[in-house]
Amino acid sequence: MALKTAQEYVDSLRELKTRVYMFGEQIENWVDHPMIRPSINCVAMTYALAQDPQYKDLMTVKSSLTGHTINRFTHLHQSTEDLMNKVKMQRLLGQKTASCFQRCVGMDAFNAVFSTTYEIDEKHGTNYHENFKKFLIYVQDNDLTVDGAMTDPKGDRSKSPSQQSDPDMYVHVVERRPDGIVVCGAKCHQTGSINSHWHLFMPTIAMKEADKDWAVSFACPTDAEGMYMIYGRQSCDTRKLEECASVDVGNAKFGGQEALVVLDHVFIPNEYIFLNGEYEFAGMIVERFAGYHRQSYGGCKVGVGDVVIGAAALAAEYNGVEKASAVKDKLIEMTHLNETLFCCGLACSAQGCKTKAGNYQIDLLLANVCKQNVTRFPYEIVRLAEDIAGGLMVTMPSQKDFNSDTVVGRNGETIGEICEKFFAAREGVSTEDRQRVMRFLENMCLGAAAVGYRTESMHGAGSPQAQRIMIARQGDIEGKKQFAKEIAGIE
Repeated sequence: MALKTAQEYVDSLRELKTRVYMFGEQIENWVDHPMIRPSINCVAMTYALAQDPQYKDLMTVKSSLTGHTINRFTHLHQSTEDLMNKVKMQRLLGQKTASCFQRCVGMDAFNAVFSTTYEIDEKHGTNYHENFKKFLIYVQDNDLTVDGAMTDPKGDRSKSPSQQSDPDMYVHVVERRPDGIVVCGAKCHQTGSINSHWHLFMPTIAMKEADKDWAVSFACPTDAEGMYMIYGRQSCDTRKLEECASVDVGNAKFGGQEALVVLDHVFIPNEYIFLNGEYEFAGMIVERFAGYHRQSYGGCKVGVGDVVIGAAALAAEYNGVEKASAVKDKLIEMTHLNETLFCCGLACSAQGCKTKAGNYQIDLLLANVCKQNVTRFPYEIVRLAEDIAGGLMVTMPSQKDFNSDTVVGRNGETIGEICEKFFAAREGVSTEDRQRVMRFLENMCLGAAAVGYRTESMHGAGSPQAQRIMIARQGDIEGKKQFAKEIAGIE
């Protein structure tokens, strides 16, 4: 089957019977809902760019499984060049959407589960790797969007899955049948879950024998019976429901999406099971997925950062201060921080290595260093953007005020005319353009887009402490001590 177009992707979502809830009610036409549609537009961009000859080499690739031309988001990395192209592709999409385009988690899950299932089969004689290859070929041939679902609610985090008072705090097997398993539980903070055709579930922590019912990985369609989503709120999200608020929204076309994904006795056929009780491999899936996903942030957040820097530069220009040395220095610092993140994404890719299964894995230490920097640098980039923009970014009257014809002035001036007068930009720049860049920056720094840039930079792909644990594990302090001993002459 040919690569999907953006419109074919949107149309394919309409064929699903996905259960979506928001504000306590079921949303029947979620594809066209004003709060959800911007996130669908983001995913659609991954399809649109794959159809553009200008980006063909970056967005598409030959499948290692079939030889067919596929979207890179469904690809198994075959070289360090593939790993670097992944990061470059993510930066491009960040530049095009200024938001989260949601297919990264599926791509990272594909590569983690592919290599891990090979090693599970090698030890246990299972058939998980063949199951997964067949599933991935189906995904590639149909150009599907798949959500990689890892994060469980966790409940009492001092306790393991088997020790929880409520076993549903981690996704687990509640029944094993000859033809498959029945699972319960939930995954939270799920990026792009509603916009995906399928979900690929994985464990979220390393496990012991007592937790083997929670050591499970599988795929299921997004509209599977017993599965539903509760949409997550974002700052300023209801502005999208207001009439004539395209300026106030900030980024009216694109946006991110998170949801709680609930599994209420969902049946999973054997052919879609990739881990079922082999608890000693739960940690391997987690570590590999986390490594790939922490690499991803060296691309996607850099692309969004490019847009933040551009918007801040525009705000400075519209305010008439673009030549001030302090402003120039702030823009230089923002660029320096952003490009440092890109360097990290490329470095962990260039130092990647081949797995037993044949696909390529990033350098885990450098991937965690990359994400550790992502937990810090976007916050400083946002701080500098807010500094350059000024207070108007958060105090400006609404678009309705700018459009109002209510008379308030002594000489018959309307509210709209008063706003137009006192919020005028430098000569040659319209007041509306100044409005737009301020609201756009508000959206990027504080609003709905901040979920996919600032806050997600902190918690996405694991909290800062999760990376520090991996850095400690991968940092080889003993080896470094030996270097020092040899040079210092210590026996």
